[in-house]
Amino acid sequence: MTASFVPGEQDLLLVVDIQNDFCPGGRLAVPRGDEIVPVVNRLAARFPHVVLTQDWHPPDHLSFASSHPGRAPFQTIEVAYGPQVLWPDHCVQGTRGAAFRDDLAIPHAELVLRKGYHRAIDSYSAFFENDRRTATGLAGYLRERGVRRIVIAGLALDFCVRFSAEDAHGLGFAVTVVEDACRAIDLDGSAADARARFRALGIDCIMAD
Repeated sequence: MTASFVPGEQDLLLVVDIQNDFCPGGRLAVPRGDEIVPVVNRLAARFPHVVLTQDWHPPDHLSFASSHPGRAPFQTIEVAYGPQVLWPDHCVQGTRGAAFRDDLAIPHAELVLRKGYHRAIDSYSAFFENDRRTATGLAGYLRERGVRRIVIAGLALDFCVRFSAEDAHGLGFAVTVVEDACRAIDLDGSAADARARFRALGIDCIMAD
């Protein structure tokens, strides 16, 4: 895509998890996560089709360190589907932390996809939960709508954005990540790992302008 790119009917903006708990002051704050909101709002205004994802955990979710006595946030444990990072309690269903940012202004968004609501499976990707078998249904929705290219923005670059981009690519969609419309947690080099993975898969990384 170039500066002259004009989104069309086969292009969709996927806005990932711009929620209070992922922004400064939240329970799992992504550094400077709030800075992307104006960028995402401007970007979304150019797209005829937008989908929002929303982390939506029950209070005792498997991914919460508080669900594992003696464990601390950001430790990794083994669960039935493999390694799982333990997080601070965040985006609990119905809480202020789970709500979208008040300054996120995308009234024409066509779908809000909630993920992470199965207690025993975490969910980073907008397409598959972390067991890599449980589909969210988004791929089918997009195909029924005729979407061929997905442009991704949101939080966090190295987790939910990364897994969504990889899965969209694997499902046959053209994928672009808008770097200045994302921020990373950067846990043990995870931001660099995400960018390396994008390069390896040929996923375009561009700036919003």
